[in-house]
Amino acid sequence: MHAYRSHKCNELRASDAGSTVKLSGWVHRRRDHGGLLFVDLRDHYGLTQCVVNQDSPLFSKFEDLKNETVITVEGEVVKRTPETTNDKLPTGEIEIKVKEMSVQSAANPLPLQVNSDEPYGEETRLKHRYLDLRREVMQRNIKLRCDVTSSMRRRMVEEGFREFQTPILTASSPEGARDFLVPSRLHPGKFYALPQAPQQFKQLLMMSGFDRYFQIAPCFRDEDARADRTAGEFYQLDVEMAFVEQQDVFDVMENVIGGVFEEFADHTGTKYDITPTPWPHIKYDDSMLIYGTDKPDLRNPLVIVDVTEAFDRDDVEFKAFKNIIANGGVVRAIRAPKVSDRPRSFFDKLNSWAQGEGAFGLGYITIEGGEGKGPIAKFVPDTSLAILKEKAKLEDGDAIFFIADQEVKAAKFAGKARTAIAEAMDIIEQNVFKFCWIVDFPMYELDETTGKVEFSHNPFSMPQGGLDALKNENPLDIKAIQYDCVLNGVELASGGIRNHVPEAMEKAFSIAGYPEGTVQKKFGGMYSAFTYGAPPHGGCAFGLDRIVMFLADEPNVREVIAFPMNQQAEDLLMGAPAEADEHHLKDVHIKKDLPKEKIKIAG
Repeated sequence: MHAYRSHKCNELRASDAGSTVKLSGWVHRRRDHGGLLFVDLRDHYGLTQCVVNQDSPLFSKFEDLKNETVITVEGEVVKRTPETTNDKLPTGEIEIKVKEMSVQSAANPLPLQVNSDEPYGEETRLKHRYLDLRREVMQRNIKLRCDVTSSMRRRMVEEGFREFQTPILTASSPEGARDFLVPSRLHPGKFYALPQAPQQFKQLLMMSGFDRYFQIAPCFRDEDARADRTAGEFYQLDVEMAFVEQQDVFDVMENVIGGVFEEFADHTGTKYDITPTPWPHIKYDDSMLIYGTDKPDLRNPLVIVDVTEAFDRDDVEFKAFKNIIANGGVVRAIRAPKVSDRPRSFFDKLNSWAQGEGAFGLGYITIEGGEGKGPIAKFVPDTSLAILKEKAKLEDGDAIFFIADQEVKAAKFAGKARTAIAEAMDIIEQNVFKFCWIVDFPMYELDETTGKVEFSHNPFSMPQGGLDALKNENPLDIKAIQYDCVLNGVELASGGIRNHVPEAMEKAFSIAGYPEGTVQKKFGGMYSAFTYGAPPHGGCAFGLDRIVMFLADEPNVREVIAFPMNQQAEDLLMGAPAEADEHHLKDVHIKKDLPKEKIKIAG
């Protein structure tokens, strides 16, 4: 017989009764029933109940076992009596009558309990992550992550893609976040950067004659942690395709990602509905107007409408709105169906919420008997009310909430208000995965601080209209062939059709204020490749961590990563970041010049 096990802890059934078996695992739970001791033995696969009676020479050894001690037992499979069968366990019809037991590794008193769902602080969990990972929910989450990754790989191969590995030590690239820098020993004063994404390399593979690339790629960005983003590093399904248009990318990824969600959506035992393909396409400008964000949560049925026209009239005396409009601002509104009979506290709480967000409040009127009622109804003449009814499709019993500000700020706040109102109404759809593509992003935007034109998205994307648009159109009017995939209000992916024309790339960067020669200097390898015949190509990258977070129904991405950092970008288990030895610093030609005050970390 094998030294450690003949079976795994989830395999034995009533049909195995009478067999002599050997199992190994952790002591999950020990129960003393007077003359009998029961031990639930756990391995990665499941639980098996083991029993020893007080007449056995092993009884005292079992009494001394602490939870999480690793043992090996040998004994006879015995069928349980009907009244002691455990229907909740696959092995619940049997138990092991132990004849031999050996301790492989004794456990000290535990800093956290593995056999319960008792909550523990992040510091305890991450410092002892190897124990935290033994818990059932974490085993389930990490197994799900492995299975999702395998499914992605299989589906990508079925779509004709090949998996590549790209360099980890590379050059800095303007991806929009801080780089992690690695000093060079052989080249004093020079640094490698860890890749924020394999962007340039995957494009170079297309120029090298490969047709379909993918990689489960590690990406490194020196950013603060959030609930849906870890500090430091993350993984993404990175994709690139040659000779494609935008719709080709959508078709492939809807099959792959949609297929993954179809396969694993019911993982937690809850039935989810999934957006059927093809997924909706929403233009960026429409998304900002209708939803107040480029990451719309389509589970929320409320929409935003522009009602500036209703207040930009001579017969309107509401100065709060008229002054904003006179200064170039807008008025946006959100219809809340059938809430006029809600108690005053419903509206007061929303008003308080708005004040908590820095606004004066959240003005509204209700529609009762065809007339406007409420705090600001007296400022809305019949002509304006008629416009509101038409634009917002108002009916008796509805309320309409208003947001007035400069366009960008109004859109952003209206988006928040849309969510707050829907939550107050409790109308956000549950147990659904609603996908969409956001398309037609602006190529450029104005920096709010400097007033300069800069890239609004990926600088390597092709502008709609190509070089001609770059030469002849207002940069702020140029759209890019860029797109995001959004799920339930969270960005899952970004991508675009790439700018593969050298002259167009030079012009694109010059508009964004980069000096002449920047493209050749900073992206010399890729620029050179463009000059030797570059195919039209495009792709995207889907965040693996966020996908698993959705499928596991976890609110925090750290719950689906085996060894995440904490919110302060610290690895409590390994003690990173740590001081470097002086000889290491000397090897890479670095002297420390530390800040006098401790750096504040968001989150």
